[in-house]
Amino acid sequence: MGSGQSSETLHLNRYLNGKGPASLEHQAEDGAAGVDTVVNGKMTWEVLHTDLPGFPNDDTLQINYELPDGIQTKKHPHPGQPYGGLQLCAYLPENREGRHLLKLLEKAFRQELLFTVITNTKGQDVMTTTSIPLKTQRSKGNTIESYPDQDYLKTLRKILKEKGIK
Repeated sequence: MGSGQSSETLHLNRYLNGKGPASLEHQAEDGAAGVDTVVNGKMTWEVLHTDLPGFPNDDTLQINYELPDGIQTKKHPHPGQPYGGLQLCAYLPENREGRHLLKLLEKAFRQELLFTVITNTKGQDVMTTTSIPLKTQRSKGNTIESYPDQDYLKTLRKILKEKGIK
């Protein structure tokens, strides 16, 4: 495995009305990198030519989430008040299961199931992840956020299924 980012990164916009380039599902099947834009943020992904601990024969899918600052809606703790956005990277192995989970994460993202607004310990309203676990470190982090984790892909699939994402 080499290191670094894919030299074939292609960023495509997808519009909520279904017009425009192919979905991440189709792009994943075709092996292109992609981007999905929703009302409250953007999800992009690319292939890194490096492996994750526990997946020595696979490249890495790096998923980038960009969630801008915004105004809370009625589903948030303080409707009408501002909240701080979030930029986050998550990782999956670039293999059949990883590509399938990427499609499921796209669905969860579009249904706004991956992130929510909370009030942090400083009393600030900020965007954060929900109960759907994301591996935000490739290695050497705590076991919740990093690899190796032999059960992560199975656990992620199970939790997404419980949330109605199949």
